[in-house]
Amino acid sequence: MNNPAYKSLSNFFGIIISEIRESFMDAGTVLIFIVAVILYPMLYSIGYINQTIRDIPVAVIDQDHTSLSRQYTRMLDATEQLSVSFRLQNVAQAEQLFYEGKIHGIILIPGNFEKEILGRRQANVTVYCDAGKFFVYKQVFTASTYATSTLNAGAEIKSLLAQGRSWDEALNRYEGLNATFFDLYNPSSGYCTFIVPGILIIVIQQSLLVGIGLLFGKHKERRQFLPVAKEVQTWKDSIAQVLGKATSYVLIYLVTTLVTLVLLYHWLSFPERGSFWQVYMMLVPFLFAVSFMGIALSSWFSKRVHALMFIVFISPVVFFLTGVAWPLESLPPVLKVLAWIFPTTPMVPAFIKLRLIGGGISSVSYELTVITIQMAVYFILAVVSYSLAIKAYSKRLAAETL
Repeated sequence: MNNPAYKSLSNFFGIIISEIRESFMDAGTVLIFIVAVILYPMLYSIGYINQTIRDIPVAVIDQDHTSLSRQYTRMLDATEQLSVSFRLQNVAQAEQLFYEGKIHGIILIPGNFEKEILGRRQANVTVYCDAGKFFVYKQVFTASTYATSTLNAGAEIKSLLAQGRSWDEALNRYEGLNATFFDLYNPSSGYCTFIVPGILIIVIQQSLLVGIGLLFGKHKERRQFLPVAKEVQTWKDSIAQVLGKATSYVLIYLVTTLVTLVLLYHWLSFPERGSFWQVYMMLVPFLFAVSFMGIALSSWFSKRVHALMFIVFISPVVFFLTGVAWPLESLPPVLKVLAWIFPTTPMVPAFIKLRLIGGGISSVSYELTVITIQMAVYFILAVVSYSLAIKAYSKRLAAETL
């Protein structure tokens, strides 16, 4: 058929099929596009599968040796966070165990512990936490605070009962303010539920950028850009090439992300309050934005190793700027602006809103707008970069042949 529209459409689908075939014929790209997208989040998540840190070994130094101090020790050991592994006589022994890594906290009960409490005076308990490990510190502090508050409440209520108060009156008198807490969207308060959903989106972006960089670097190394350079004569040809290549990458990732965002998500038992299909709808512009970004960058990679070096360099930056490790709102103004260069910045909160919170498409209208703008900007950059790279490559080959 000589219909120009049919011919353009046929060429467009030819580019898509050719790029998909090229992706699966390259071992490095298969490793990144498929194996890494599936295995890397799984291996990363295994370390956090227990969600929270439990039974942290601590030492108790009981200088009081009374029934109340022993009760307090049992209460510490009964918490899910702590395990009283050592009952010692002095701080020097505890310090030695701490330096050997056998304990991560020390609780010192003073000699006048029971006497002060029974005399309705303030008794002090000293808690040493390993602040070098944030989550260990948090668990030791939380458990000791909980045990102390519970023991204090029991002593106060017993004192009120001894004064002739009824149980209900004593309880109401002690609990002047009763607060009820709900852990929204993360019932277990687990670190895995907190960090891994964002990691899944980052892995998708970074692996896609690496894969595109490997393909373009291979084309340059093997001089496979030469046939393409002869086909790309106008801006229209560049647009067709960029759209076709990006579409092929999006189609591949729409399949591989099903495993990552569905099977892995279920395996980790993350909260599911939203429809996956809404997330899937958000993935399409996100994957196109990342693909266009990858083409714009990779057009200038002359070797495969350049892609790996560049992505490895920016991966920690992306992890920090996306807001997974540190709230985006708390970043300095310059870094906030820099963060919006990456499509993961709007996509991570959008994914959390849709999947964990169940807010619906209307709750991510801002993020969807940002991703759409990124997609348009990176498309223009990709077309310009691809056209200029093709011309520069053709001139360099022409100069080498002279």
